[in-house]
Amino acid sequence: MRDSYVEVSPGRFREVQGRYFEDFEVGHVYEHRPGRTITDADNVWFTLLTMNTHPAHFDYELSKDTEFGKPLVVSPLTIALMTGMSVSDTSGKAIANLGWDEVRMTKPLFVGDTLYAESEVLEKRESKSRPEQGIVTFRTTGKNQHGEVVSHYKRSVLVWKRGHGNLDD
Repeated sequence: MRDSYVEVSPGRFREVQGRYFEDFEVGHVYEHRPGRTITDADNVWFTLLTMNTHPAHFDYELSKDTEFGKPLVVSPLTIALMTGMSVSDTSGKAIANLGWDEVRMTKPLFVGDTLYAESEVLEKRESKSRPEQGIVTFRTTGKNQHGEVVSHYKRSVLVWKRGHGNLDD
């Protein structure tokens, strides 16, 4: 278990994010909180920001005639939120994301739904070329407010070993 803060001087505290390579254990699961309720503004802004102008994401009239009956939350927003929710537990001490694999959208997410995420440590290994760093792979799962899985993916990150890096300065 990690502390969420360190005392940097008497009565002064600094928030600490992430874990060092040594802190991860295969099989551990981190529940990321708080959840995030998706608003219409979130969905429309992200849709337009990413130039994903498919009308199924913001045209309420068109969406009435789809199998869902209302606009879908744009998938990259779901992935971005799941990743963001996981940073303080999984990659707050990462040097780099190495990749996302096996990205799946398993159930639609809609405006008004609340997204929750959790990450399981699948594997870890020391870096062959960087002795002060290691590679950790997670499976992050997103669920709606009913506990239904809406998305999951595997993500690998390059993370500092304890005593290295400058992320706690």
